[in-house]
Amino acid sequence: MKIAVSSQNFKSVTGHAGKSRRFIIFDVGTPCDIPEVVWLDLPMEMSFHEFSGEKHPLDDMDVILTASAGHGFVNKLAQRGVRVITCGESDPHKAVRDFLTGSVKPANPHAHLMHERHESMHTGCCCN
Repeated sequence: MKIAVSSQNFKSVTGHAGKSRRFIIFDVGTPCDIPEVVWLDLPMEMSFHEFSGEKHPLDDMDVILTASAGHGFVNKLAQRGVRVITCGESDPHKAVRDFLTGSVKPANPHAHLMHERHESMHTGCCCN
C-alpha cells in the first residue's frame, strides 16, 4: 500500500492538499512492516491546483493523508482511484500508523473551516 502525506516542510502533516507540492510517500506492505519512505518534491506546475495533465505522480497512491482538503480535490483524486483522508495528527509517521490501525485522529475543524472560507471566496477555484 502506498500512502502519501502532504508535508510542505517534510516534518509535519500540512493542509491545503490541492496546493501542496511536497509529500512524504510511505510504501507499506503490512501494518507491521517498516515502510520505505520517499520524499516527493514536485515543481509548482505539478500541484493539483495547477496540474492539467493526465498522469500525475500521486495517481500511484492508495491514500493521501492531509490536514485539510477541499471537496473538489477529494473528488478529483477519487476519480483517479486515490482516497483522501484528513487527519488531525501532525507527525507523518504517527498519522500513517494511525491510518493503518484504523484510529485516525479527526482533522482540526478550524483548518477545515478556513479552507471552506477560501473556497467560497474563490468561486470556481480548482485548488481543492
